[in-house]
Amino acid sequence: MTRPRPLAEPDDLAGPFEPFVTGPQRGAPPEWNLTDLYFGTADPAIGEDFAQLERQSATFHAAFKDRVATLDGAALAGAIARYEAIEQRLARLHAFAQLNFSADATLAASGQFYQSVTERASDVAAPLLFFPLELNRIEDAAFEGLVADAALARYAPWLRDLRVLRAHQLGDDLEKLLHDKDVTGHSAWARLFDETIAALRVRVAGEELSFSAALNRLSDADRAMREAAGRAIGATLHQNARLFTLITNTLAKDKAIEDGWRHYATSVSARNRSNRVADEEVTALVEAVRRSYPRLSHRYYAMKARWLGLDRLEHWDRNAPLPGDDDPAIGWGEAEAHVLAAYRRFSPELAEIGQRFFDHPWIDAVPRPGKSGGAFAHPTVPDVHPYILLNYHGRARDVMTLAHELGHGIHQTLAAEQGYLMARTPLTLAETASVFGEMLTFRSLLDAETDKGRRRLMLARKIEDMLNTVVRQIAFFTFEQRLHDRRRAGELLAEEIGQIWLDVQRESLGPAFNFTDEYRMFWAYVPHFIHSPFYVYAYAFGDCLVNALYGVYRDELAVGRGEDFVERYTALLRAGGTELHGALLAPFGIDAADPAFWQRGLDVIAGFIDELED
Repeated sequence: MTRPRPLAEPDDLAGPFEPFVTGPQRGAPPEWNLTDLYFGTADPAIGEDFAQLERQSATFHAAFKDRVATLDGAALAGAIARYEAIEQRLARLHAFAQLNFSADATLAASGQFYQSVTERASDVAAPLLFFPLELNRIEDAAFEGLVADAALARYAPWLRDLRVLRAHQLGDDLEKLLHDKDVTGHSAWARLFDETIAALRVRVAGEELSFSAALNRLSDADRAMREAAGRAIGATLHQNARLFTLITNTLAKDKAIEDGWRHYATSVSARNRSNRVADEEVTALVEAVRRSYPRLSHRYYAMKARWLGLDRLEHWDRNAPLPGDDDPAIGWGEAEAHVLAAYRRFSPELAEIGQRFFDHPWIDAVPRPGKSGGAFAHPTVPDVHPYILLNYHGRARDVMTLAHELGHGIHQTLAAEQGYLMARTPLTLAETASVFGEMLTFRSLLDAETDKGRRRLMLARKIEDMLNTVVRQIAFFTFEQRLHDRRRAGELLAEEIGQIWLDVQRESLGPAFNFTDEYRMFWAYVPHFIHSPFYVYAYAFGDCLVNALYGVYRDELAVGRGEDFVERYTALLRAGGTELHGALLAPFGIDAADPAFWQRGLDVIAGFIDELED
């Protein structure tokens, strides 16, 4: 928690003061309160923190520039600790600005504040750029001697991960140029995307909806409503095609330019290096999933078409409820109880951490115009706590989303013990706790259900969620690969991007689907393509990993070793970024480098489909 700060006149960064005083109410979806970070955009502490950080950054630069290679282990450990403290306070400022912007991206003051903080934080961080660059210029032999010093033991994982990017490091001036221009480059285009999506209004069956609310209508029980939503969403995206196409082309070209300067072999290599995973491992995952399309998504959706009494499914039928599945509204209080009960049966410790998010205003679940769509958990900084955003519409899928994001929040809370530089988990494990939390919640609800028909519907919903997590995300990944590869040859028209999208969707979803023309633009609203290129394979990685982990848990639970598993699992979450995924999975007998590993994870989904078919 932050110390209480008195309110005063706005500083030079602030717009109108926005205190975020809403607290949680049992039974009603909550809105978050960001005062554990700052008391609003006019909080004088924002200006005070920036002024102090500017002094600290300049002092650090004067003390260590061109001297890093001369430091002994103890002196280097002290320098890293000072560097970490500055970076953490900058991250606190940026987290507040980002969360404030996510709450309503249509407010001009929110966008202005976010951009002002981003620009000023970039200026503060610029004098620090030399530090990791000079660390990576230390020759291997001297570096090995340094990291052997006991004084540096705490930071050894961070130094190890930093070294992975050594071959792709540029000169100081080029690194500073890229850093300084990001606020008018990638960050600015991403902000334009966010503001555009937040401002979109979709007219569905005579009702004007936010984009998030319109997407929610695609799972309506009324097929006419789904069709109306699908066509209206497509029409709205088509109306904005020039802008979305420009954003996508620009960012793809921007990435290609930087990848070229950094000598990355493929468009996805930069993401893989940051994830500490080999290109070959990711290729093995992607190929395994694509080979499994016929026995997973193709087979399931052919069954679904028959159950719905349709010859072919349209794209708006993908998330349609099955006959007999009225998907009754689930209140927020009931959702909270379901999710926490599932976590508590697995681990009282994890449930206690999860409970804090409901006892405090750390979740924003109310759908409203201008709010970011989708869901996320933001780790903020280790000395505060994560915040969770989702749009709760009272559907069963929303309960799973809550379980998913709460898993992230619990993971981030435990990993915060590692400190700012080492708390962040590589994407290869970043979806572990979230997907595992979904599995715990699903299994808890399924085991409690005695009605055979209801169990069948729950199983179908789970299969669809898994297909969305694995098949759909690998299709997204394939789309990104093809788009980035094609973009290297020149700018793409909206029609060309749409054709890539349709080709990938037909391949992944199978012959049960017909795709009408408006679906060509549905690539345009996916935020991962803009904010985090090639992030999406982490979901498939996480799902296959969790399938394997949950199998180990069930096996050990059957022989009375469930508590031992929970202890090892909690240690995995606590490790944050201090260990690579291979070392963290070894205690469970799991080897992600084994190609058969992916097949076993996919077999779990196929087994669920077998069970449903029977």
